[in-house]
Amino acid sequence: MGGEDQFDRDEEVKRFDESKIGVKGLIDAGVTSLPRLFIHPPKTLADLKPRPVRPDCESIIIPTIDLSGPRATVVEQVAQASRQLGFFQIVNHGIPVAVLDRTIGAIKEFHEQPTEVKARFYRRRDVGSGVSFISNIDLFASKAASWRDTLQVKLGPTMAELQEIPEVCRNEIVEWNRESKQLAEQLMGLLSEGLGLETDRLKKTTCLEGRLMVGHYYPSCPQPDLTVGLTSHSDPGALTVLLQDQIGGLQIKYGDEWLDVKPVHGALVINIADVLQIMSNDEYSSVEHRVLANPSPEPRVSIAVFFNASAREDLYGPFPELVSQEKPAAYRQFTYSDYLTRFFTKELDGKSLTNYYKL
Repeated sequence: MGGEDQFDRDEEVKRFDESKIGVKGLIDAGVTSLPRLFIHPPKTLADLKPRPVRPDCESIIIPTIDLSGPRATVVEQVAQASRQLGFFQIVNHGIPVAVLDRTIGAIKEFHEQPTEVKARFYRRRDVGSGVSFISNIDLFASKAASWRDTLQVKLGPTMAELQEIPEVCRNEIVEWNRESKQLAEQLMGLLSEGLGLETDRLKKTTCLEGRLMVGHYYPSCPQPDLTVGLTSHSDPGALTVLLQDQIGGLQIKYGDEWLDVKPVHGALVINIADVLQIMSNDEYSSVEHRVLANPSPEPRVSIAVFFNASAREDLYGPFPELVSQEKPAAYRQFTYSDYLTRFFTKELDGKSLTNYYKL
């Protein structure tokens, strides 16, 4: 019986992928209950139910850091948040709120185009153009699909050809690439100093150069208690810069609890990714996070830029300056190409990749 169910799921997944309509296409087609491939296992669903917050977690909030403060103060705040939570929000970051709103609006506009327009960009394997519209990057590897669609654009080291980027959001993506790279360079300087290293230490790893943008669209979900928007995972690379709208749904794991990352208009969400946790020799934390299925009648839109090393055959591991007799290296060295191959051939799940390189 189990084999028959599995066969059915494979067929259902294949049919959904080949339709090229995405989750938004299902909504447009009038779907009022979840197709079976989106229904998550009971264990995942049980963890979604709100639980009484433990007393020691009640006072834990994701800090919002004002980047216009004195540098020493900002370095200390950024380092503390990166050690304790792995997530923080930033304001006064130098990017006008109008640019943030415009970027969200353009990505939303792309996803709300007619299905046949978006289908031209739908591709899972041959992404030579550097641009793809897709639903669930791990669709074929995961136990269940998640309720979201994604526009993915390669930003660096060489940006996707301009004519390949959908016209409806082309100018905004070019602008966001410029703004987010400049911001990430500033953040990497603060993070390096927070580890007691030279300001440009992280920049020298080429982690500013390999950049990928994902524009997620989470349509209103007819049965949000049966699925998720994005399963629990930690991010690849060094750093993620996230722009989210006001709908909410992002949560981070703190011990056994899940904490909401409440939207702050004009703020950006920053999180430490796996490779920076490894390079910092566990000084900084890359934490699991997830997005709940969207119960709101309005769609949720978020745009993440992942900062990865561009020197794919170089060796990465803990910075030698952070390794001592008292604190030996917690991870073995690896090439970036090995790391990315492993990341993109598995289901998005927890911290399994970081643990793979543990000594």
